[in-house]
Amino acid sequence: MKQLLQLSILLLASSTLLAQKIKIASPNGNQVLEFSLTEKGAPSYALAYKNKAVVAQSTMGFELKEGGNLLENFAIKAIDSSSNNTNWKPIWGEESSINNNYKEVRIGLQQKDKDARQILITFRIFNDGLGFKYDFPTQKNLFHFILADEHTQFNLVGEHRIWWLPGDYDTNEYPPRESDLSEVPNYKSKGDDEIFARTPITKPSVQTPLMLKRKTDNLYINIHEAGLRNYSAMNLFYKNNSKLESTLVPDAVGNMTYMVAPCNTPWRTIIVGEKATDMLASRTILNLNEPVDATVNTSFIKPMKYVGIWWGMHVGKNTWDYATSQVASQNGENQASKATHGATTANAKKHIDFAAANGFGGVLIEGWNTGWEDWFGKWKEDVFDFTTAYPDFDVAEVNRYAKSKGVTIVTHLETSGSITNFERYADTAFRQMVRFGSDACKTGYVGKIIPRGEHHDGQWMVKHYERMAKKTLDYNLMLVAHEPVRPTGLHRTYPNWMACEAARGNEFNAWSKGNEPFHETVLPFTRLMGGPMDYTPGIFKIKMSSYWPDSKNQVHTTLAKQLALYITIYSPVQMAADIIDNYAEKLDAFQFIKDVAVDWDKTVYLGAEPGDFVTIARKAKGTENWFVGSVTDENARAQIIDCSFLDKGKTYEATVYADGA
Repeated sequence: MKQLLQLSILLLASSTLLAQKIKIASPNGNQVLEFSLTEKGAPSYALAYKNKAVVAQSTMGFELKEGGNLLENFAIKAIDSSSNNTNWKPIWGEESSINNNYKEVRIGLQQKDKDARQILITFRIFNDGLGFKYDFPTQKNLFHFILADEHTQFNLVGEHRIWWLPGDYDTNEYPPRESDLSEVPNYKSKGDDEIFARTPITKPSVQTPLMLKRKTDNLYINIHEAGLRNYSAMNLFYKNNSKLESTLVPDAVGNMTYMVAPCNTPWRTIIVGEKATDMLASRTILNLNEPVDATVNTSFIKPMKYVGIWWGMHVGKNTWDYATSQVASQNGENQASKATHGATTANAKKHIDFAAANGFGGVLIEGWNTGWEDWFGKWKEDVFDFTTAYPDFDVAEVNRYAKSKGVTIVTHLETSGSITNFERYADTAFRQMVRFGSDACKTGYVGKIIPRGEHHDGQWMVKHYERMAKKTLDYNLMLVAHEPVRPTGLHRTYPNWMACEAARGNEFNAWSKGNEPFHETVLPFTRLMGGPMDYTPGIFKIKMSSYWPDSKNQVHTTLAKQLALYITIYSPVQMAADIIDNYAEKLDAFQFIKDVAVDWDKTVYLGAEPGDFVTIARKAKGTENWFVGSVTDENARAQIIDCSFLDKGKTYEATVYADGA
C-alpha cells in the first residue's frame, strides 16, 4: 500500500531533493529511523527506540576494487515510501501465522561527479527493529564491479555487554563468549583448537548474529543480516568501544564480492527491545526474506523426528570407515578391537524398526558410502563417491525396508569441503535418492574448501548453499546442512531447507572439552536468530567413561535439560541423537521425546536472559497440547511459570519432567 509518510525534506522548485534528514517511525511509533547525508555527502542512518538513541549517526557505503568508492559525494535524487500490514502462513514453523507489519522508505542516491553512479537504499522499520539493504540499479558507469569491502557502521550508544563469537571466514563452531564490547580486542583462545577448519580474522572482530545488552538501561539489541544470497557473509570489525563496521569474507585473491547490476546486498538487521524475550519473538529476519514461489510443490515437506547411525561413531563404538574399522579415542588409545563399522544393512534395519516402533519419521545413516578411509584432514578432491555403498550396506534394500515401515532414510552426503566434486555428482546422488525413496538428505562441509582459497562463508559458497537448496527443492527433497554459512531466514524462500548446524553442535560433547552449560542459553539469542538449528539433542548416557573407561569428560548437561532442548532450540527436524540402545534404560524420559512436537501453532516466550536461562511454551500444530521447556546455565534458579497462555475454561493435565535432587 502506497502512502505519504512524514519525511523531513527540503523540496526545491527544480524538484531536486536536498534532504538533510529523513525520518520514519515504526507502525507503533517506538522505533524511529533517521537518514541523512553528511557534509561530505556520505549516506548515514541513526536509530532510536522510545526517544532513546540506540545507534548514533552511522555512515554507509562501499569500497570498490577499481574506479573509486561509493562512500561520499552523494545527493538524494528520489524518495519513495510504502507500508505493509499482512499475515502469511509458513509451511512449518514456530507459529502457524506470522504478521509482517512495517513502513518502508526507498532513497535513491547519485554521486555528484561525471560518472553519476547510483545506489538505492531501502529501509524497512518494524515494531521490533530495522532492516536495510543496498540496491545497484542498471546504469552506464556501474555494471560489472568488485567490492573491496562494505563499510556499514553500527555506531552504538552507550556501553554494552555482548554474547559473541570471534570473527572467522570458515567456522561458527567457536564456544560462545560473554564480555563487555570493549573486551573484544583482548580475546584469547578458548577451545579454538578443537575446530578443524577455521580462518580467524586477524583484526579484532565479531560474527553475527551479535547479541548486546546496554548497561545503562538494559536495552537488548541484536545485529545480523537477512536474505544472504550471492554475497559474502558479514562480520563486524571492532572500531572502538561503541563502534562496529561491516566487513565481508574474501575469496582466494582477496576480493569480497563480485556484482553485476542490477543487484542488491542482503538486509542488515537491528532488533531492539526492552526484554530478552523480545529478541526471541522477533520475526523481522524471516519477514525480510522472499516468500516461496507459489508455483513450487511443497507438499512433500514434512517436519519429523529422526534417529541415526551417528553418535556411536563420535564415542568410538562404531566407525564411519568400513575398510579399517578403527578410531582413536580422545586419550589416544587405539580402539580397533571395540569399534565396528556402523552403517551396515543389519544395523540400519535395527534403527528403522526402532524409528517405526516409536513414531519417528526418519533414520540418518552416516558412513554408508565409499571414501571415509581417506578424508579427514586432507585437502584433496574426489574423496567421496555419493552413490556407491560399502559392501556391507545395501542401499536399495535399506530404503525398501524403511518405506515398508513408514520411515524415510536421511541420506548423508559428506563433501569433505570438496565442492567442485560434490557439484559434479549432486544430480546423480539426488536422482538415486529419488529412485530409492529417500526423502531427505544431510549435507556436510567438514574441511577446507575446494576450490582452494575459497571460504565456507564467502560468496562462492553462499551461492553453492542456495544452489543445493533450490536443487533439492526441484527433486522434492528435504535438506539439512552441517558446517554451512550461518542462516539468514532463507528457509522462508526454500522451506525444504529445514535446518542447519552452523554452530557448535552437540557432538563437541563427545570428543572435546564439550559445550559449557551456558552454551544452550546463548544459542537462541545468536545462532537461532537466523533460523532453525540441527543441534542433535537427546543424549541420555552423559558420562564418556561409558565408552572410554579412563575418560573424565561428560556432556555438560542433565537429563531433563536434554529434553528441554527440544523446546528451546527450535528445529522442524529433531534428532534423538543417542545410541538407540541407551533409551531403553530411561523409558520414562524417552516418552517425552516420543511425545514432543516439531511443528507448532503458537509459541510463547515466558522468560529469558542470554547466558542464563530460557523458558518457552509451544502449542503443537493442530492440537490442544502445549509443551514447556526451560534450560539454565550452571546456576540453579527458580521461575514462576505464567500459564495465562492456556485457553480459559479448559482443564489441562501437566506431566512434569525434572531432574532428581
